[in-house]
Amino acid sequence: MLEETGLPYDAHRVDINAGDQVSEAFLSLNPNNKIPAIIDPDGPGGTPLALFESGAILIYLAEKTGQFLPADPPARYEVLQWLMFQMGGIGPMFGQMGYFVRFKGAEIEDPRPRTRYVDESVRLMKVLDDRLEGRDWICGDYSIADIAIAPWLRTVLVGYDAGPIVGWEGFRNLPVYLDRFLARGAVQRGLVQPPRD
Repeated sequence: MLEETGLPYDAHRVDINAGDQVSEAFLSLNPNNKIPAIIDPDGPGGTPLALFESGAILIYLAEKTGQFLPADPPARYEVLQWLMFQMGGIGPMFGQMGYFVRFKGAEIEDPRPRTRYVDESVRLMKVLDDRLEGRDWICGDYSIADIAIAPWLRTVLVGYDAGPIVGWEGFRNLPVYLDRFLARGAVQRGLVQPPRD
């Protein structure tokens, strides 16, 4: 989002394996010790503003810049509902699927948790695939809904290596949607921020 808006920023790597997210400095930004978190030194009224939770950050940056969130109420709420779809469904379900497919949960012999999260992730992907029929972007125009949703699809493929598990190649619209998203210059720049040590 920061690359898309053109706002100046300094990216900071948070190494969760080293426990950076529980440092005093990070907890001052996000008491829930999760990424992402930002601090805008030029917040409302010129005073610094710290924010956590990706949805809140995206709404704030969209309102600050007047980009990627329509002003027209029906279009605005359409984008916000799809942003909430990501926050309440895609993020939690895909994250749990990743745990049971790729990480420590893969060691659990009982297949029910893995099946539950894979099935729900596939269901959510079908909702998205249907939504994208005849559309380039989730809400017609590129928006914070796309900025929130598309990276999770990439995570399924790259982070979890779960394309075959969710039947990625069987979706009509998701593969071209993700390719379209990844082709954006701002996305390409964002994928390398912050630089790896």
